Amino acid sequence: MTPIAIVGRKNSGKTHLVVRLVAEFGRRGLSVSTIKHTHHHDVEPDAPGKDSFRHREAGAREVLVASDRRWYLVHEARDQAPPDLADLVARLGPCDLVLVEGYKGLTTHPRIEVFRPAADSSAEPLAAGDPGILAVASPGAASGREPGRAICLDLDDTTAIADFILAHGR
Repeated sequence: MTPIAIVGRKNSGKTHLVVRLVAEFGRRGLSVSTIKHTHHHDVEPDAPGKDSFRHREAGAREVLVASDRRWYLVHEARDQAPPDLADLVARLGPCDLVLVEGYKGLTTHPRIEVFRPAADSSAEPLAAGDPGILAVASPGAASGREPGRAICLDLDDTTAIADFILAHGR
């Protein structure tokens, strides 16, 4: 499984695109897993006062919460280096495709940038300085490639972006 990352600046629409892509790949009969990278150090999967939260606060290194419909595992890394993406992918169950939201500085995996010029008119796409970004998805972009630049994709054309991922990310 080679993960493909959806990257971009804050509030560019990364989550919205990932959600649309998961649904599109599901319609195509593919199983998809996702990894969400965040810069918030103390992200909580559970609310303070819940039993699992209390387990972690007491010092449990891992807490697995299970119900009849889902389960999740929380691993505390207080005294460890941040997890490597390859290590996180290895923890996932078998699937057809892994979509990663974030890790814009990652150079070891294919990336698609979400860029909204209207949201930040002073900024240029990350791809302008990062040749590892395969494509830039932007609202109303005409498909194609500028010389020496990433491929342009229309951010609103989920089908075309999914086709691109399948052609380049597996």
